Amino acid sequence: MLGPISLVIMGVVAIHCMHIVVRCSHHFCQRFKKHGLSYGDTVTFAMEHGPFPCLRSKAPFGRVTVEFFLIITQLGFCSVYFVFLAANMKQLVEGFMRNHTSYSDLNMTRNMQDHNEDWNIDARIYMLSLLPFLICFVFIRDLKYLAVFSFMANLSMAVSLVIIYQYIIRGIPHPKELPLIASWKKYPLFFGSAIFAFEGIGLVLPLENKMKQRKQFPQALNIGMGIVTALYVSLGTLGYLHFGDSVQGSITLNLPQNIWFSEG
Repeated sequence: MLGPISLVIMGVVAIHCMHIVVRCSHHFCQRFKKHGLSYGDTVTFAMEHGPFPCLRSKAPFGRVTVEFFLIITQLGFCSVYFVFLAANMKQLVEGFMRNHTSYSDLNMTRNMQDHNEDWNIDARIYMLSLLPFLICFVFIRDLKYLAVFSFMANLSMAVSLVIIYQYIIRGIPHPKELPLIASWKKYPLFFGSAIFAFEGIGLVLPLENKMKQRKQFPQALNIGMGIVTALYVSLGTLGYLHFGDSVQGSITLNLPQNIWFSEG
């Protein structure tokens, strides 16, 4: 019960902070006749023209600090995504190979334990195979060139959400079997995971600067973040109700690997 409430609160705070950044950028763009400002530019103007004289001389330090933490956070988020891709790719490939072998090879002499040992490749091998593609993406500096990939990713995510939702809503046990509130020792981990889920603040100003109708960005931000928050709350709640304490960091890792073969 505490998780969904906390997610909603953190989502509201994240959206509010995004709006503060956008309004601050708009203010200085109009004041200094700028087309767009980066995070470093925004904090520099804010410190130079803010109400605290002691901070005006520290504006360059503020720029460096903000850009440093942006690099650190994006590095951390991308590292998590890298592990996420490798873990899901490992599950997909090895699950397919195990089931394909076990269902198609009628004369096999090895048991399933042997197959599990054969198809258990180190996750770092999958990371290494993905590295060249990620390096190519890093060299793309203009977001418009990623529009096609973004559309494909959004389409794949929509299909994945439909599959996950239709699976987890089946056979949900009675909620009385689960604790109403988890131990407070687990809350820091939940807090870090939730902060990671709302990490899009690093892309707010770059996206806003690329929009043709920038005045409509706050409305688009509210709609987009509202949908994201609703998905997080509903998927997290239903996933915990279905899998209980065995739910993993990525709910896709809880999906059975042999569902397509058993139904076919």
